[in-house]
Amino acid sequence: AVAVVALLVWPLAGAVAALALLAVGMLAVAAWHLIQLDALARWAGAPLEQAVPEGRGTWALAYAALYRRVRLRSARQRDLRLALDRFVSGAEALPEGVVLLDGANRIQWANPRAQTHLGIDLRRDAGTPIVKLVRQPAFVQYLAKGDLSEPVVIDSQREAGMTLSIQIVPFGMEEKLLMSRDITRLEAVARLRRDFIANVSHELKTPLTVLTGFLETLADMRLEERQRHRYLALMTEQSQNMQRLVDDLLTLSALESEHSVLLETDFAIVPLLLQVSADAKALSGGRHEIMLDIRDQANVLGSRDELASAFGNLVSNAVRYTPDGGRIALDWRVSANGGEFTVSDTGIGIATEQIPRLTERFYRVDRSRSRATGGTGLGLAIVKHVLIRHQAELAIDSAPAQGSRFTVRLPARRVKLVTGAWPEPDVSSTTATNTASLR
Repeated sequence: AVAVVALLVWPLAGAVAALALLAVGMLAVAAWHLIQLDALARWAGAPLEQAVPEGRGTWALAYAALYRRVRLRSARQRDLRLALDRFVSGAEALPEGVVLLDGANRIQWANPRAQTHLGIDLRRDAGTPIVKLVRQPAFVQYLAKGDLSEPVVIDSQREAGMTLSIQIVPFGMEEKLLMSRDITRLEAVARLRRDFIANVSHELKTPLTVLTGFLETLADMRLEERQRHRYLALMTEQSQNMQRLVDDLLTLSALESEHSVLLETDFAIVPLLLQVSADAKALSGGRHEIMLDIRDQANVLGSRDELASAFGNLVSNAVRYTPDGGRIALDWRVSANGGEFTVSDTGIGIATEQIPRLTERFYRVDRSRSRATGGTGLGLAIVKHVLIRHQAELAIDSAPAQGSRFTVRLPARRVKLVTGAWPEPDVSSTTATNTASLR
């Protein structure tokens, strides 16, 4: 445009004026472009959120192109930021711990679960080598060996009793992901399984050894009839011990099964208590004073067979662990809180530190006495699971040489008082040392 104007001026004002006008115009155009370049340079050095400058002509087209690219870049950055935020949120919500390590095994980031497992504080520990926080020799050796195909199991330094499984997975160029998992319950289950197998094997080994020995004796030797009958009686006793063990195992398995449905009925508690008392007298054989005190008639909602098994196990334990001439009291009462069945004895008693373990499978206070009296070590475990299925609880009070008291507490919703005539006790089973009281 400046050149066209100069050509028009040339015929009118001469060549000098036309060239001067052309020079002035070119300088003006150059100055304008310099101003636009300065604006572009200042924008390029400004913060990213600075708006693209406005221009005219060719610069307007250039700025429009820049504006489109800036918007596209901002959109991509926003998408990346959202994706990163989602990734971080997902990693923070994982039930397992996640720690990001650099090539030198320094901590770059950790989710809250890993911070809890390993005691990491990102504000303090970012950039710290992981071995300064996880110092167990097994983990240090695992990291130094370089074979990361299998996890390593360590005990937590943060929480006593917690067991962690840690595995490191390489990714990227040199980075690594450390993943921690709380396997305390899995380890406990595995330990219970190992202990259970060992206990069952041990419990079966003794009667099987006795049976094998007697069978070999019967096969190799000529015995007198009296001695032969004695051996057969001992073999029968050991077979019955194994049968009781298998029966208790099957009962416990059924109670623990998640597919086992509680078959509830509304039944009278008095006949059940009378039967439990009669069974106790039969097991005692007159060696103990057994008292049954039924203070209230009631109907109970639940499984009669399961509760009979639980009550029977408590009573049979009292008989087994009470010396001859001792006293065993069975008591039933109903209160506003529900029904209570109590078995008290004057037996050998239990040390306080042993009481929490009494309901464990195969746990015995006195192993030799339990075997001598025919116990399987599963009775109180069965009691525990029966009561859990009935939302009931078991309270144990005992002290060495002072006897024991076991109390079953059934919830109020399962117990209903009954008024009316009391059933007549079985007079034939009532003796001076075996009495039943119906109130």
